[in-house]
Amino acid sequence: MLPAAGVPFLAHQLARLADAGIDHVVLATSYRAEVFAERFGDGTSLGLHVDYVTETDPLGTAGAIRNVSGALDSSPDQPVVILNGDILSGHDLSAQLALHREHDAAVTLHLVRVDDARAFGSVPTDTDGHVTAFVEKSPDPVSDQVNAGCYIFRRRVIDDIPAGEVVSVERVTFPGLLEAGATVMGYVDSAYWLDVGTPASFVQASADLVRGAVASRLVAKPGQSWTAPDARVDESAQVGGGSSVLAGAVVGPAATVDGAVVMPGARIERGARIVRSVVGAGAVVGADTVVEDAVVGDDARIGARNELRRGARIWPGVELPELAVRFSSDV
Repeated sequence: MLPAAGVPFLAHQLARLADAGIDHVVLATSYRAEVFAERFGDGTSLGLHVDYVTETDPLGTAGAIRNVSGALDSSPDQPVVILNGDILSGHDLSAQLALHREHDAAVTLHLVRVDDARAFGSVPTDTDGHVTAFVEKSPDPVSDQVNAGCYIFRRRVIDDIPAGEVVSVERVTFPGLLEAGATVMGYVDSAYWLDVGTPASFVQASADLVRGAVASRLVAKPGQSWTAPDARVDESAQVGGGSSVLAGAVVGPAATVDGAVVMPGARIERGARIVRSVVGAGAVVGADTVVEDAVVGDDARIGARNELRRGARIWPGVELPELAVRFSSDV
């Protein structure tokens, strides 16, 4: 729900589904489930019908999919598209659906090639795109192809997952389908793909959306920055690199905001420099302070001439006096 290019990150995914011709979406929610319905309602604003299913107890990646089965309106042999909520991708979803239908597959996975697959499970395929194995993380991966977090299931495969149990798609469902001789396909492409699971990757995702490195119809005019209509940016300030300055935020004279996200109501004072960072809602960054590759929590107050670098985290509400720190962290 964090704002990326001015709207909740998930809104870009929902718009992408609508653009691919999908009209019914079920959001599988858990933590703070109520905020999703409050923001998206019935989905009409995005051209969708949205339902919500809350997972009260953790059920694993396959168990969570099975948990929404009762809210699906597709027939047993129709395709169901499943997206991880923290992936930003520009891959051709329509082409993935076409491959799924062409091979009458049980499941079709989006796969991406990575330079170093040791941090991922490998998903090798044959020359026709059939998945041949699911291999756990290894110091010597069998393939540079990894699971990219977008699946197309035949509906009946979802219904066959045990209900109410903790089940993993990666360790149980997918390998079990291969053992049973089911057709599992891999759709491999080289389009934009980013796992938005850390503050640094969230900032990158927002900046890439603003700049148009990955397309979203919710970004009407890509450029070097996005500024909310009621935000105030001094004419001597420099805002670029795909930065977002949200509602009610203030960027003061001679300040620099480069590839960063400035949350609603935050204030960046004279000469401060914010680079590849998040400044939380209502936070204040004092004059001539440097915030680089860092996170400043909501309502924190950072005095003048401090330096926060390399993964520094300032918790919400914390106050740092003028010249308090020259802080960096690899944590």
